[in-house]
Amino acid sequence: MKTPKIALLITLGLLSLGGAGLAFSDDDDDDGDRHGSHHEKHGSWFGSRSDIAPNTNPTYTEECGSCHMAYQPGLLPAQSWAQIVNPAALANHYGDDASLSDALVLELSTYLTQNAADTSSRTRSRAFAVASADNASGGQTESLPRITQTAYFLRKHDEIPARMVTDNPDVGSFSQCNRCHQGAADGDFNEHRVKIPNFGAWED
Repeated sequence: MKTPKIALLITLGLLSLGGAGLAFSDDDDDDGDRHGSHHEKHGSWFGSRSDIAPNTNPTYTEECGSCHMAYQPGLLPAQSWAQIVNPAALANHYGDDASLSDALVLELSTYLTQNAADTSSRTRSRAFAVASADNASGGQTESLPRITQTAYFLRKHDEIPARMVTDNPDVGSFSQCNRCHQGAADGDFNEHRVKIPNFGAWED
């Protein structure tokens, strides 16, 4: 009876393909092994997904993206987003008046909090869910949460000199993610895809 042999060959074949899939899914972002925050892939047959879930709300992308990069919800925890889109906070949105109608506030607040870092299954988003450095130490130096003050962001950018970012006229601030992260708009923040204007690829 040949059935057991055929089944064994099929099993071996599937295992071999699985090994190949794992090889394709390995990422060169060294943070993946040490901290669980990596460019998540699911094998060559199923494509890949970004580190941070891309924006899926056109209203949010249009309203917020008209002034700055429309930061993905997965870059801050829900509580932080709730603070940012509070009507009073929008009236003084990091120094600017970004007031919106009640209907828009409700729509954006719902979208951001329901897709925030602490609700995500993606590992890099989960890293952003950790409290900011100020909040973790009990400090109150910022009136509103900032992605650039989260513990994870600070750790990932601590070796980048100011001359490459804040003193760089083509970047200007660490908040300008899409100036250096080539895939930022799609939620891809893999450090090996970083290209700093006037300096080129970043080498850690």
